Amino acid sequence: MSTHRTAYRSTRRRHQLSGMTLIEIMAAMAILAIISSLLYSAFVQTARNKQRIESELDRYHEIYSGIERIAQELSMGYTSAHRNPNEALRTVITGLVAKESGSNTRIDFTSFSHRRLYRNSHESDQNELSYFVTTDPKKPGQMVLARREQRRIDDDFRKGGQTQILIENVRAFELSFLDPLTTEWADSWDTTQTAMQPNRLPTQAKILVTVPNVAGRGPDQTFGTRTSFPITYAVNFAAYKL
Repeated sequence: MSTHRTAYRSTRRRHQLSGMTLIEIMAAMAILAIISSLLYSAFVQTARNKQRIESELDRYHEIYSGIERIAQELSMGYTSAHRNPNEALRTVITGLVAKESGSNTRIDFTSFSHRRLYRNSHESDQNELSYFVTTDPKKPGQMVLARREQRRIDDDFRKGGQTQILIENVRAFELSFLDPLTTEWADSWDTTQTAMQPNRLPTQAKILVTVPNVAGRGPDQTFGTRTSFPITYAVNFAAYKL
């Protein structure tokens, strides 16, 4: 009797120490699969949020840096009273012309904002610049804010040079100028016309850029700033006393 009881206890102990049953293994695997699925979903969602936030930050940087560049280069704009009295012999013409067309403004001007990138290149800090809205060459359904620069000023500061995209996917680009004589804001400016603002620049310029909502939902967003013109009248060294 004692022998059978001892054998029974030994067999029961071996079953208890033999490991997990098939049902227990399947249950453990199911729990592990659920936890792994939850962790994967959390990682995927985190990666998507990271990508979305980085994309929005890149977009904000593009807009802010573009507007800041416009403001900086506008503040270096100038016009000169030194020109050949014979129009046929004029090879250099400076000025600022801004015209409004719908919700967009095109501005062409001369400035001291050029940076010489190559040593001994025949360039100075003077250049021709333009800002305007045009169709995206890669996305015909979108508009971009473009920047044109010509490193040397010629007889037409509204043409020539190279054009590059400054801000992608824009809705509108608006400029307005503070006239020191009338103390009012004007939507256009022209230093080349006697009936407009001959040989003088505004004291300030207001810059507004409208783009689709950066977050991808909601109304369009408008960003803007102001800049001043230190040189408001045409450069005329003959009038200065050295």
